Amino acid sequence: MPPTNPDRPPAAPTTALGLALAAASRGLAVIPLSRTKLPAVRSPHRDEPRSARRCRGECGRIGHGVHDATTDPEMIRELFAAAPWATGYGIACGRLPHCLVGLDLDVKNDQDGPAALQFLADTHGFPLPPAPTVLTPSGGRHLWLTAPAGTAVPNSVGRLAPGIDVRGTGGYLVGPGSRTTAGTYFFAPGTPRLPAPAVPPTLLDLMQPAAARSASPKGASGKQAVGLVRFVLDAIPGGKNGTGRNDRLFWAACRAYETADRDADGIAAALIEAAVHTGLPEPEARATVASAARNARRSPV
Repeated sequence: MPPTNPDRPPAAPTTALGLALAAASRGLAVIPLSRTKLPAVRSPHRDEPRSARRCRGECGRIGHGVHDATTDPEMIRELFAAAPWATGYGIACGRLPHCLVGLDLDVKNDQDGPAALQFLADTHGFPLPPAPTVLTPSGGRHLWLTAPAGTAVPNSVGRLAPGIDVRGTGGYLVGPGSRTTAGTYFFAPGTPRLPAPAVPPTLLDLMQPAAARSASPKGASGKQAVGLVRFVLDAIPGGKNGTGRNDRLFWAACRAYETADRDADGIAAALIEAAVHTGLPEPEARATVASAARNARRSPV
């Protein structure tokens, strides 16, 4: 059983399903997790060709990891029934209404995530608001913050600083009360609960790919460049109605080459980096941008 938390009501659930249902009642989309912290429901495509494994739930079956995350109690029970071995639950980040962003602060392998975050705050001059905090079995912690609705926050490992991982759009956090092979996750006593505070704007900017922050075109505004990068970051793998990663990258690169003049190559580099963050292989991203450049040169000015 999870450690006693003095802030938790006496009747709080203790099973993974009960904890997941309680989280869903607060607007958090959840999935069952195994003791290894991985999604517990097995993929329906595990015996199919690799191309079929790119499905993100469009097939209508369960077993697509964080793409199964839901707040619907019936669906949650179905997910846990399909994985009775689940001992925990994951909370999807970037979902309405909370649009959670998780900061995973590690304190292992000579890393000190909390100290690194404080150093970032001191160096860049932003405050660290009190936030819901989940303590991890390894001695680290997860801070729960929120991003503005519609803002894509890329997942990253150590890019902000050693010991700091970001759980953003398409990522998930291990929910408090979950039991894993390493131990149990639980809320730090005395920390605030939902609603979580907003990510400080400076920190939110630091979470974006470096090229997106540095692009400053002359023909197009810096705001437009950032908008193009975020458009690429919002891509859905596989896509629907022509809005997949390649389609979005091609469109954004065309706009850059049509409007940014000599700075287009700088924006294109930012777009390639953003596409790679969505999972598109870098050679494919570079080929798409090169095609957009050729297309823009053929277009009448």
